[in-house]
Amino acid sequence: MEEANTLFDAPIPGSALTDEIGSRPWQQPAKYSNVEDALEHYADKITDPSINASLLDAIEMGTPITSIAEILVQGSAMEGLHTIDVSILLLPVIMELLAYVADEAEIEYNMGLQGSINQEVISESKIALAMKKLKKKIPESEDNEPMETPEVQPEESPQPTGLMARPRGEM
Repeated sequence: MEEANTLFDAPIPGSALTDEIGSRPWQQPAKYSNVEDALEHYADKITDPSINASLLDAIEMGTPITSIAEILVQGSAMEGLHTIDVSILLLPVIMELLAYVADEAEIEYNMGLQGSINQEVISESKIALAMKKLKKKIPESEDNEPMETPEVQPEESPQPTGLMARPRGEM
């Protein structure tokens, strides 16, 4: 019964459009207006032992460093700590800082830069098998003559009829 009540506690769609302008954190001036100040904030957070342990656990479980860095900067931008522009400039620096912390802890990490889409490599044997099946379906012609294509006859379209049709003599 509590699950049903929590569903109705959500904001009403469009309520953000009726809220007072400036009531949201991202509508306020950013706390850190330049990259250097924001980087100082992140460096303090990432090197803090209490936060550092959970970050290192996530890295050790195989979470790509790019994902962790994006979550950090996007969350901070939503909280109003800095602008989206600053987060774009900070992203590669945060990634390198996370990689450095992982290196210091002697943890293997995945930067997440190589091939964001998992592409399966098709072996040559699978390609050869597919070609063999294709050749069985399409018989080769022995005399190698080009195939004749039938000539297409244009169809006569029926004359339009009805209330909006033009009289036959006006076309």
